[in-house]
Amino acid sequence: MRRARRARPLLAVAGAAAMTVAACAGCGASAGGSGGTTITMEANSVAGGTNGQEASWLTKDVIPGFEKEMKAKGQNVTVNFEGSGASGEDYANRLALDLKSGGGPDVFDLDGPYYGEFVQAGYLKPLSSVVGPAATSWSGWSQIPTSVQSITEYQGKQYGIPNGTDGRVLFYNKALFRQAGLPASWQPTSWADIISAAKRLKAKDPGIEALQIDGGAQMGEATTFQGVLPLLASAGQLVYNEKTGAWQGDTPAMQAVAGFYHTIYSTGLANSQLQLGANGRDQTLQLFAQGKVGIYLESDYLYESVINSDGLYPMQGGTKDVGWALIPAQSPGKGIRGQSFISMSGGSGQSLNPNTKHPKLAWDFLSYMNSQAALLQYEKIKAFLSANADVNKIALAKDPFLSFVASKVLPLTAYRPSLAIYPQVSVGIQQLAQNLATGKSPASALSTYQTTLEKLVGASHIAKS
Repeated sequence: MRRARRARPLLAVAGAAAMTVAACAGCGASAGGSGGTTITMEANSVAGGTNGQEASWLTKDVIPGFEKEMKAKGQNVTVNFEGSGASGEDYANRLALDLKSGGGPDVFDLDGPYYGEFVQAGYLKPLSSVVGPAATSWSGWSQIPTSVQSITEYQGKQYGIPNGTDGRVLFYNKALFRQAGLPASWQPTSWADIISAAKRLKAKDPGIEALQIDGGAQMGEATTFQGVLPLLASAGQLVYNEKTGAWQGDTPAMQAVAGFYHTIYSTGLANSQLQLGANGRDQTLQLFAQGKVGIYLESDYLYESVINSDGLYPMQGGTKDVGWALIPAQSPGKGIRGQSFISMSGGSGQSLNPNTKHPKLAWDFLSYMNSQAALLQYEKIKAFLSANADVNKIALAKDPFLSFVASKVLPLTAYRPSLAIYPQVSVGIQQLAQNLATGKSPASALSTYQTTLEKLVGASHIAKS
């Protein structure tokens, strides 16, 4: 199960590279040589290579198990696995071309941020349109939080089943908190609480970085996804509203975010130079591992990279010296959906080819692949955050952090817009954060961002308030 990676827009690529369509056009369901039926499953994973654990799970557990189950029901079914070791972008581009041509696999993996693009291009149809009522009555939906279902949802319709996901929280150093007289079990309930804790940390030890929230263009998507968007959700807005089709420009919510960034930089609670360096994110992770960062807004990437003993920057003491807390709304009840705590997540899903010749069989395989039994088999290979609450409850019982994310974070999380224009909007957001980091006023930085956004999406597609 892979977390979503953001690539460049697909649709122009799909239109310009028709000569490469033959790669998979025409593949998919077919009659088997012995009177059975063959369907295909495609994923960007190869045994021993890219996402090898997923490939192993599919070929050794899922496919044999499904074929055996279908045989017991009197159906001779063969599932062919088509693995790819390409980059996430190349995999998605090729898949788009195959679907555009009317070919492609019957069932396939797709990273969350591509769903809107694929739907708008006509490469995906709602599950209910492909397989009928069976898709909406599937019992597995009750185990996937509504917030997580949005990974594969677009404008209120489901186009796949979510699988892996993640979550963003506030990590904090318990040793530094003790020195500053802050509680070991810290849970801020507002931005003011975060600022207050950071001030106490800095006052006690001026040599540390009190607060790290990604904020420079050099940080790339991390600045958008681990910095601005969580704060924006805390202020009550998502960057894009699917219902109205409007983006957040120089609005009150974005003004609040800009004000927060301005406060932490202008008071020295956050180090602007760390955000601007080419290796800024690596440096901040290393500093956290060295016990020199008090509070850090990050995803479970920090958990994997720093807290785990086999991570890139293993931290002595691990979970003993690290705590985590939910990201609070700007003030209680002021977050998205009226929440007092929020998060942002990445994720991926699995979908059906709208051109499949055997929609019921393809759905049977898709739902089998996302059953509790099948997902628990994957958890034996590698612990991961499933989209399924029942799987997480069983598999992550002994993992305090992942259990926390599964039970507390996923029910209140949100996701990035899956639109082709998003990467360009994200670059504008990164520049907004960088302008604030380099000392520009919130008004000036927001004015520049507003102008950039108007050029990208048009003034009529920007929220007024």
